[in-house]
This record gives sequence, C-alpha cells and structure tokens, in this order.
Amino acid sequence: MALRCCVMHGTRLDTARIRAARRAIDPVFLDTSLYRCEALEPGLGCTVSIKLETANPVRSFKGRGTELVVGLLADNGSQSVVCASAGNLGQALAWSGRARGLDVTVVASRFATPAKLDRIRALGAKLELVDGDHELARERAAAIAHYDGIRLLEDSLDIETCEGAATIGLELVDVDTVPSFDTVLIALGGGALATGVGHVLKDCAPEVEVICVQPLGAPAMTHSWRQRRVVTTDSTDTIADGVAGRRPIPAVLDDLLLVADDAVLVQEASIIAGMRMLLDHAGLVVEPSAALGIAAILEDRDRFAGRHVVTIVCGSNVDVDAYRRWVGTAPARGLEDCPRLRGDHPVPYPKALAVDGTPPPARGTRTPASYTRQSRRNTPACAGNTPCRRSRVARETEHPRLRGEHVCPSR
Repeated sequence: MALRCCVMHGTRLDTARIRAARRAIDPVFLDTSLYRCEALEPGLGCTVSIKLETANPVRSFKGRGTELVVGLLADNGSQSVVCASAGNLGQALAWSGRARGLDVTVVASRFATPAKLDRIRALGAKLELVDGDHELARERAAAIAHYDGIRLLEDSLDIETCEGAATIGLELVDVDTVPSFDTVLIALGGGALATGVGHVLKDCAPEVEVICVQPLGAPAMTHSWRQRRVVTTDSTDTIADGVAGRRPIPAVLDDLLLVADDAVLVQEASIIAGMRMLLDHAGLVVEPSAALGIAAILEDRDRFAGRHVVTIVCGSNVDVDAYRRWVGTAPARGLEDCPRLRGDHPVPYPKALAVDGTPPPARGTRTPASYTRQSRRNTPACAGNTPCRRSRVARETEHPRLRGEHVCPSR
C-alpha cells in the first residue's frame, strides 16, 4: 500500500509527474533490490538496509533519468544530444540513445575513470575528451550544443534527471504503509539523486531524515547547502570522481534546501573503508561514490547507533586496478582504533579556507565544519599500524591522442 503524499511548494519537482515517469523508464532500471544487510551491522552499530542501483546495464542509477530525457527527445523528433559526464551519465545516455537511434556525444575529462570511458565507447557514443576537469567538460558540451544546434543534457539541471532518480524514492516509500527505516543516506554531487529521492521522502514520509554525504575533497554543494547560497571551489581532490563537482547549480541548490535535513563531509580513508566493508560483508564491488553512506556512519557511529539506515549504493563503475589499490590497503576491521574515523585526529591546516569568513583554526586543533583544507600534505598518520593515506584515481592511462581521439585543449 502506497503512502499518501502531500504537495510540496517552491520546488521544480512534482510527485505526480515522478509517478508517471515510471511508465517511461525501461523496467530494467526499476524496482531494484532493497534489503537489510545484517553482516554490516556489527561493524556499524546500527541496522543497515541497502538500496542496490548497480544491477542494470549501466551499473548506476543514471539510466532512470536518461530514459526520460531520450524518450522526450524521440517523441519530439530530435536526432542528437550531448552531455558532459564523469562517466556514469555518459554511459546511461549512450545506452538509452542507442535504443532509440539517437546520435549521442559525451564530453568527459581525459582523466576520468578509464573503465567508464571505455564503456561509453562500447555503447556507441561519440566521446570527446578535454584536458581539464568536469567543469571544463560542461563548458565544452554547452559549446557543442550551441554551435551544432542540438539538445544539451545537463545533469541535475534538467528536471528529468532529478525526477528519474526520484523514482528510487517511490520504491522506498511504496514498500510499506509506514517505512521501517528512519534515515536515508544519499551521495551528493550535482544533486539529481539527493533532490529527487529527498523530494519523494519529504513529500510522502517527512519523518524520515535525509542526510546527504559528500567527500571532504569535493565540498562545494555541502558548503552551499550550509550557507544557503552557491559556494564554488577552485579544485577537487577525491577518488569519488562521480561527485567531484566545483560549481553547484543555483536551481538545484534551491531544491536541495527544501529536502535535505543535513549534509556531511567524509574523509577519503572512510570512503575506502566503506568500499572494503561493502566487499567483505555485502559482496559488493562499488565505486567510491557508492560507499559515501557507509563512510558517514563510520565517522559518526554515535549519531546512527540504534537507528535503521538506508544507504543507496548508486554505482559500481570502477577501474579494476585502482579498486585493487584502494581496497587492498583499506582497513576492514578495527576501525575504531583510527583516530581520524573517530573524529579526534589533530590535523594541521596549512592552507585552511574559511567559507564563512571567520579566521582559520589554530594549528593542531580540529577544524570546524565551515572549513575545508586545500592541501593535505604533511597530514600525520593515524595511531596504530594503519596510516590514513589518500588515494587518487589512476592517471597513467594511454594518451587519447595515441588512440586517435580528439582532445580539446584547456582554454
């Protein structure tokens, strides 16, 4: 029996439209598994359920949104579409576009995860690479759309990407008359997943706490949510490439402010530990973004103790070699012995950035939530035998020019 939903005002999203969207999405992306994972619970101290969004042709939730977009384009007689992507949206758009005979162009960073780029090619899309990050890819995609006169798909800005993701929320609240869970942890990047799922939860089950999770090395949207205005960053530094944006979209932030109860930042060591726990105790190989929910629990066990938490495992497109490097050195047990995961590690902040204008903290003291470090060099290791080291996505891929691909130089 479905919950009766109310109407939320001041948002771009619409629950009735989201329910109708299910009819336009290929069933292969719908009704994904939601199950309690008891094996994770002793190490986390709370009841944990997994919403698994990786058992589909593109191994992420993004297909829900691209199915809506491509369906509308096909109905309007459009022939071509372009998007910028860190990898998952590009795969999904290529898959949906191929099924409807559309010409799909994906613009991505040359430094994106190689496995994601290879899959975009395999699905038949034209792939253009830029010598920069995702924000430069966004600029290039917009330029292509303008000069070629084709549709630009902007993740999170185009409402179909949000409302496609929102169908996950319907599946969470339509299972029971009253949800058995009290908290949902959602990876936060551009905001499509968080605003979509968050909208349905606040519309249909407002008592459920919606917590967004972002890497400390890519904090733009979290800082924007905290300050209720767009906050940009000059760079990102995280292995979670799927959520590594620097320039939040104002309209998306407005939607997020209506549905998110909290937004938290997590350390790279916690992300890696979460990936390892999902492998060891749930049998899941996931990309870093999909482990953000587990990372949030690891960093604040007291907050979640005794609660029933749902974490959305949002993607599993990960480079095998990089995964082995990360997970092979991540601590699977004894995490309580790591001061950084307890939150009491004294860390120097050589280049602290105050996002609210207050002076930086004294060296050797804990940083307040309003700060993010721009440099992590000289960070001391945790006590014990396991250092808290940061890992990076592999950059040693074959140069695209040698593969015959076009590389757009940075401007």
